[in-house]
Amino acid sequence: MSPHTRPLRFGVEMKEPFEGRTWADSASELEDLGYSTLFVPDHFHSGYGPITAMAIALAATTTLRVAPLVMAADFRNPAVLAKEIATLDVMFPGRVELGLGAGYNPLDYSRSGIRMDPPGRRVARLIEYVQVLRLLFSGEEVSFDGAEFQLRDIAGTPLPATPGGPPILMAGGGPRLLHAAGELADIVGVNPSTAAGRDNPDTFRDALPASIDAKVARVQEAAGDRWADLELNAWVSVAKITDDPHGAVTGLARFAEVSTSDVLGSPIVLSGSEAEIADRVRERRQRWGYSYTCLGQEHAFTFAPLVAALAGT
Repeated sequence: MSPHTRPLRFGVEMKEPFEGRTWADSASELEDLGYSTLFVPDHFHSGYGPITAMAIALAATTTLRVAPLVMAADFRNPAVLAKEIATLDVMFPGRVELGLGAGYNPLDYSRSGIRMDPPGRRVARLIEYVQVLRLLFSGEEVSFDGAEFQLRDIAGTPLPATPGGPPILMAGGGPRLLHAAGELADIVGVNPSTAAGRDNPDTFRDALPASIDAKVARVQEAAGDRWADLELNAWVSVAKITDDPHGAVTGLARFAEVSTSDVLGSPIVLSGSEAEIADRVRERRQRWGYSYTCLGQEHAFTFAPLVAALAGT
């Protein structure tokens, strides 16, 4: 694989304000700490409405980017979402990213009454969704006749300030989705597959280095000449600054029936001293191309000195 050498950047997934702060103040705090991006989730059972939360965060900051991580294609008509995202991009040029996924959490579907189709159809819908968004961000009058979506003589308005629309992040772990992301996305979230369920040991084992090798190779093959322009995103589910990295992941290693060294090698885990974690981040960029790391909200302050040292390098 040909690695990327993009500058490192970091984001935080925010489900609520920091304790004792407003949402706007929390966004400003992230910006001051050196983070590139405030990510918002898209679930019915937790978090704010992503579009409103993104708008407030943008208005409260001057350089911070915002993005949903990720919006499910099943929850909104693409013509509706295109208008909202283009509007944000016009109002805050160059500071919006659009994370999209096929939908994976059964709770979102069961609680909302939205039908959860089989994985193959959800991925096919996501692929068409991205194609439709690209057309609507073009400023041209377009039509689209797909299996999932049909457009008739529509021009997306307003025209985004970013040519071609804000960067699109596609995230997932299955072969078909990763292939599509390589062909269509600007940013690819290379994740473990959740087909076995989020609490299944097989899901974590799909995030071990050998699996990630195969996933990134699939993205690169699909991207072809676009590979050098792609940015790879890692969503970190386990993070801890500690002098005992192996001890910190013993429970996860037992759960997944793998060694602690295997766990520490996974790109969804960051455990060790600040120096060890910095080395791991650089090594993962060298091996796989990961340059864009998303941390959970609970780690925003403890990882801030590390982020300040690494961001932009």
